[in-house]
Amino acid sequence: MESLRSRIKKRLERYIELDVNGIRSCVLKILLSVRKFTVDKLHRTLSRRFKVSRTAVASMVGYIHSKLGILRAHKDSYKAPIVYFIKEDYVDLIQGALQSNRSRAHDT
Repeated sequence: MESLRSRIKKRLERYIELDVNGIRSCVLKILLSVRKFTVDKLHRTLSRRFKVSRTAVASMVGYIHSKLGILRAHKDSYKAPIVYFIKEDYVDLIQGALQSNRSRAHDT
């Protein structure tokens, strides 16, 4: 049976492969650098470089959280925004997937 890490690695690689404008890779790089964020904070950072709506950013974060499984979510109270944390167990997988994608892009 395939391990959880190998399934997450495949999902990450596929997620990055489908990155047509660089925003997915940029999101993952930001997550690696900040490690803790809210959708609003990520949107402010991304909107400096990409024309992207808050809804689109929230959708990306939701997908990364639920499908890729590399984030933890915490909410202090009903009215507080959800704070996402990158799971430390997968930092090396994310870095590796970004690095392999970068080297594949240079090969073509």
